[in-house]
Amino acid sequence: MEREWLLKEKGLSEQDLKRLEEGEPIDYIIGFYCFLGCKIDLSLKPLIPRSETEYWVEKIIPEIKGDCLDLFSGSGCVGLALLRHTKAKVDFADKYCLEQIKINLKINRLKGRVIFSDIFSGIDKRYDFILANPPYIPTWRRLAKSLSFEPGRSLYGGQDGLFYIRKFLEQASLYLKSSGVIYLEFDSGQKKEIERLLTNYHYQFFKDQYNRWRYLKAQKKN
Repeated sequence: MEREWLLKEKGLSEQDLKRLEEGEPIDYIIGFYCFLGCKIDLSLKPLIPRSETEYWVEKIIPEIKGDCLDLFSGSGCVGLALLRHTKAKVDFADKYCLEQIKINLKINRLKGRVIFSDIFSGIDKRYDFILANPPYIPTWRRLAKSLSFEPGRSLYGGQDGLFYIRKFLEQASLYLKSSGVIYLEFDSGQKKEIERLLTNYHYQFFKDQYNRWRYLKAQKKN
């Protein structure tokens, strides 16, 4: 029954089914992911958007305005959702996925600035909001087979998973306006260590739909 459904409803071929049986994520096979009303093309194999990310982005949309930076942008799903549902201006910053972001802006008929940036290296202004979903999986962790199809550079954040988060929190205050806000996604088990990194910020942690610590909101101390 599932095989027939995939062939008829999703338009998959027998070759596609073979890819699925070999463990490739169905989102890559279909070629896109739906994220808060945006069609996220995955043709250049960026990290597949996660439902946990979609959950917290939807939560914060009502407060988003002004100039926003989608850092570690990947497919661009976070910034695209902001453009779709708010009046904010959005810059997308990433080291690897610039063409994929441009494709997704075009597909969704949205406009945003796309910046090559290694963390903050290409950023030249301050923002009202900085939203970051950096690689945060420890390099020692064994992952499901399906994750082997996704780019490791978008998954792994060093031995403890905090390499990019540390650098981000060290520099982020320099790129925030005086009342600017950070939203940062992380792994639940990293919460205590991240708290130690937030000495220069007022902050609050939030859980995802699975009752796991997943993201934080922070503002720099004046």
